[in-house]
Amino acid sequence: MRDLRPDVPADTEGFARVRRLALPYILFTPESVRHVLTRSHPAARFRSLVAEEDGEVIGTAQVALAHESTEPGQAYLNVHVHPEHTGRGAGHLLVATAEEYLASLGATRLYSWVLDEPASVRFAERHGYRAGRPARFLRLDLAHGTLPPLPETPAGVELRTAADFAADPRPLFELDAETVADEPGEVTLAYADYEAWLAETWEHPLLDLDLTVVAVVDGRPVAFTVAYSDGTTRYFTAMTGTSRAHRGRGLAKLAKLHSLHRARAAGHTEAFTGNDAGNGPMIAINKWLGYEFCATEVRYVRELG
Repeated sequence: MRDLRPDVPADTEGFARVRRLALPYILFTPESVRHVLTRSHPAARFRSLVAEEDGEVIGTAQVALAHESTEPGQAYLNVHVHPEHTGRGAGHLLVATAEEYLASLGATRLYSWVLDEPASVRFAERHGYRAGRPARFLRLDLAHGTLPPLPETPAGVELRTAADFAADPRPLFELDAETVADEPGEVTLAYADYEAWLAETWEHPLLDLDLTVVAVVDGRPVAFTVAYSDGTTRYFTAMTGTSRAHRGRGLAKLAKLHSLHRARAAGHTEAFTGNDAGNGPMIAINKWLGYEFCATEVRYVRELG
């Protein structure tokens, strides 16, 4: 068991392969794994760990302080093991190593996403974690499903893509910071570092600027849907939100619908997204768009000390 080596292609490919097999509802590529490892904010003290067997990566962990949280002492650890290599101690070793590292940094509360299936739940509870908020993964068949037709864009609203903001993405950072602060969840985030956002979010290799759709009013972005793609067939909505002053007008719904139409036209055949179980407005939008449930994750928490 060791730290991931981002400069070794076999490591990042092995890490991405395990994540894709264990969590097929999110996009992972060697490039995205390398990006998160090398571009995460220094204050996060981010580490990626791998467990190996006969030279093959069979387990992974991503570990970090929640440095953007409004409450100190919070941290994340997410562990996944190759489905054909469970029950051999890799998961236990990864959790123990991750917890020791986070405790040394002063973390007092650890959060971990756990698939809501018996083996994963038993594993989390054996290690002292208790269930928190659930979230659901949803899938939309873009190849054979039917999207709602595109409505007329409301007067005073202009739809653009993130590519239109390439010269100055700061307005998108400001919208992202406002909407993420209102997202439901145990950890309240506050984005304040524009340069860090550029490095981590704007320059993420999976971010698709042409599929990320932005609703603009009076020259300012007021709603958006952030699209990731793997460059082939799979598409993932990373974030959808509206500024507080423009909520209730259906602008996020409009942006996401346009993004999905663009994704289908670009040849993507599967769309995935995730919803906190308490996010009623977004659940309603995704149901209207035709998404179907495919899995549940639960945010488990453990108190240290």
